[in-house]
Amino acid sequence: MKWLILLLVPTMVFAKVKTEKVVYEKDGVKMEGLLVYNDSVKGKRPGILVFHDWMGNGPYTEMRAKQLAQKGYIAFAADIYGQGVRPTDMKGASDLATKYKTDRTTMRARAQAALATLLTQKNVDATKTAAIGFCFGGTVALELARDGAPVKGIVSFHGGLSAPVKATTLTPKILALHGADDPYVPAAEVVEFQAEMRAAKADWEFIAYGNAVHSFTHKEAGNDNSKGAAYNELAEKRSMREMDIFFKEIL
Repeated sequence: MKWLILLLVPTMVFAKVKTEKVVYEKDGVKMEGLLVYNDSVKGKRPGILVFHDWMGNGPYTEMRAKQLAQKGYIAFAADIYGQGVRPTDMKGASDLATKYKTDRTTMRARAQAALATLLTQKNVDATKTAAIGFCFGGTVALELARDGAPVKGIVSFHGGLSAPVKATTLTPKILALHGADDPYVPAAEVVEFQAEMRAAKADWEFIAYGNAVHSFTHKEAGNDNSKGAAYNELAEKRSMREMDIFFKEIL
C-alpha cells in the first residue's frame, strides 16, 4: 500500500490548483488571462503576473503559472496579444512580437491592464506583487517596471533587454536571467541594459548562464544551441532557483 499512497500524493496536491479564465479590456480590446491559485492556501498572498513568450498565452505560460500557484502564490497568466489572437507558426509569432516591441506604449498599457486585473482578484495582497516573463514576456515584464508599476520585483527569463525609452528611475527590484550565448540579445544590448540599470539606480541582478542560448527554460526549443534557441536543463533549474530566492526576499 505504501507505493499506492506515494503515487496518489502528487495527484492530490495538484488537484488543489484551480484555474479560471479572466476576460479583461484595455482601450476597447479584450484580453483573456488565466488566474491560477492553490485553494488549500487561505487568506491574502502575493500575486504574480506571468507574461507569455512570442507564441501567446498558452500551455507553457499556464504550466509556469501552476508552478507558482503550487508554491503558494496567486498567478495570473496575462495576455498581451488580445483574446483569440494566437500565432500558429514562427512567422506569425515573430510578426506579433515585433508589432508590440515596436509599440512599447501599447505593450506597457496592456501590461498595466493585466496588473490592474490581478489586483482585483480575491486574496491577492496588493502590497506584494511581482511579474515574470519568458522571451517576449521578459521584455514585457521589464517594460512594466520601466512604466513605474507598483510591483515589488521583476524577473526576466531570456528576455529582450533593449529599451527605446530608458528608465530614469526604477522602483521594482530587477532580476534578469540570461543565456550567455544568446544570439538574439547581443553583448552590446547587455551592456546597454546594465548601463540603464546603473543610471536608474536600480536594485538589480544580472545572471548569465554559460553554454545557454535563447529559450533555455523551454523544452520544446530542442537541444541544438546552433539554432540560437535551445533548452538547457541546468540553466532552467538554476534560474528557477534564483527566482525562488528573489521572491522569498522581496515578497
